Amino acid sequence: MKPSQSVAGQLESLREELRRHEHTYYVLDAPTVTDAEYDVLMRMLQALEAEHPDLVTADSPTQRVGGKPREGFVKAAHSSPMLSLDNALNEEELRAFDRRVRDLLGEEEFQYVAELKLDGLSMAARYTGGALSQAITRGDGQTGEEVTANARTIRSLPLRVHQANPQLGEAWEARGEVVMNRRSFEGVNAERDAQQLPRFANPRNAAAGALRALDTNITAQRKLDFFSYLLLRDGQPALPSHWASLNALEAMGFKVARSDDGNPERKLCAGIEDLIGFCKQWEEKRDGLPYEIDGIVAKVDSIEQQVRLGRTNKAPRWAIAFKFPARQEQTVVENIEVQVGRTGALTPVARLKPVAVSGVMVANATLHNEDEIERLGLQIGDTVLIERSGDVIPKVVRVVTEGADRKPFTMPSHCPVCGSEVLRAEGEAARRCVNSECPARLKETILHFAARGVMDIDGLGDVLVEQLVDRGLVRGVADLYHLTLDTLAGLERMGKKSAERVLANIEKSRQSPLPRVINGLGIPFVGERTAQILAETFGSLDVIAQADAETLQRAEEVGPKVSESIQRFFAEPHNQELIDRLRKQNLQFTYTITRKSGGPLEGKTFVITGTLPSLSRDEAKQKIEDAGGKVAGSVSKKTSYLLAGEEAGSKLDKARSLEVPILDEAALLEMLNGGQA
Repeated sequence: MKPSQSVAGQLESLREELRRHEHTYYVLDAPTVTDAEYDVLMRMLQALEAEHPDLVTADSPTQRVGGKPREGFVKAAHSSPMLSLDNALNEEELRAFDRRVRDLLGEEEFQYVAELKLDGLSMAARYTGGALSQAITRGDGQTGEEVTANARTIRSLPLRVHQANPQLGEAWEARGEVVMNRRSFEGVNAERDAQQLPRFANPRNAAAGALRALDTNITAQRKLDFFSYLLLRDGQPALPSHWASLNALEAMGFKVARSDDGNPERKLCAGIEDLIGFCKQWEEKRDGLPYEIDGIVAKVDSIEQQVRLGRTNKAPRWAIAFKFPARQEQTVVENIEVQVGRTGALTPVARLKPVAVSGVMVANATLHNEDEIERLGLQIGDTVLIERSGDVIPKVVRVVTEGADRKPFTMPSHCPVCGSEVLRAEGEAARRCVNSECPARLKETILHFAARGVMDIDGLGDVLVEQLVDRGLVRGVADLYHLTLDTLAGLERMGKKSAERVLANIEKSRQSPLPRVINGLGIPFVGERTAQILAETFGSLDVIAQADAETLQRAEEVGPKVSESIQRFFAEPHNQELIDRLRKQNLQFTYTITRKSGGPLEGKTFVITGTLPSLSRDEAKQKIEDAGGKVAGSVSKKTSYLLAGEEAGSKLDKARSLEVPILDEAALLEMLNGGQA
């Protein structure tokens, strides 16, 4: 029997009332009912929806939490890139940014919008017909992970928006920051202490882990917040000014940095002095906020002016992040321990008497290497000054007082994890474990091997790798090619479909070209670019493995340090065994060089820097290579030409010092057409 209209009306009335209470509590921080009264209304709605399941809607307050854990996240493309910002680390750098804006805009008047720089995780929330339809993490800025089910648990993120700005149309997007406030962060760490689990280092890490949890109940328990800072339609700013967008978002019920006389958390600034004043004000008041901030974001308000200012390859020219100076505190070094990283590098870590630094309890600080310990004159028992800035790992700045019973620290001669020999190559700061199958390295080695841009094994993430290694199912990257459907499907949070997808991606990785295989081996100092150069120069992994230092250095950008590292890697018996095992899995050990020859740029090596007038760097690189030339990443005596665009940096200075000819885009195009530079 079809439910009556009165039931549907009652359901919607309850939902609307609950949405209103959620907004006053989670967005305005001004609750209008008690928790008990809210719970009564929620139970009434749950009971009615249970009686009429066909009337349950995706935007109902009851749908914020629920459902079994998922098997993983899918990738989703952003409507337009989520850009990162350049940083200003002091007042002079902020003034330099202002001068650049004024130079580009000439005599035009403009204003800045100043907002608090929240220390969280960026997310895009898409709305269709006023209802939340999709939520995507920042990812690499072009593509993120869809976390819609998790986002629904964030009480300050509207599931439905009424009376949206008519200029937005049917579909639009709110971008913002997912954060965890200080009180929730302390509560989460208290729970982890009780469960004898490692504490989260800071609220940002806790928020990121919660938003990407496969179980939405975990996300809900972390009590996240969403602060919106950008309103888009079809991937572009929806309104003519940034200030208008913030006001529109606030009017639609989103949580945004407030702007009132009592607590102006955002401000429309008339000029640089006004902006600097706002920065100084919040540097002093930041500890009074319920959430972490690490600076101020300044944006040119006019969207039309933003468009004309444009952007560099890395960041927009119309915005900058002013970072607050690092916070410092004193504490005692209780011990120094050594950690082993993915490449086998041994890193000394100071174990500190816990101390609060800018709202976060700090118990560890990196010491980088033994040279740094010597430079500091540090011994166990000393009182030191430590520094924390944003997400940067805390570091020891200097020794304040030598301890009465101080003890010197000596780096170990053998790996503290596997006991293998530790070597320190000439010119290197770090000592390294030479065992490629050292357990401390294995998880990170597998994650690097599977990463995007390396062997690209999508689905092989932290949780899965943790289980594979801890259960002894994978003892080296070659073991990945022996995994079966039954083995993977039997692991936690892995269903049959997810297991099939991972296995398909592992199988596909056998066809990854040689440069990716070389990169995947994790040879110290050999990254994506050097791997590509080695493959193009020698055409075979076996040739690279057997080459002496002189031969290896014939490759562009490979000097004594890199060649020694390559030789040392392939001389290690464990690594030789790894290569043989990968060979048996039919990975690509040879490479066909496709660079064209006989073109006008044959035999010439270019380095590209700055922003070109009409060509992107990738387009310029392709044109050079199509004409028989090569493109290197750094300037050296071997460089034939530096192709320099706007805002060229240190590469331009180095080219001048080495007397390397400098070209602009017009000169390059003339050379491509057969002209002379």
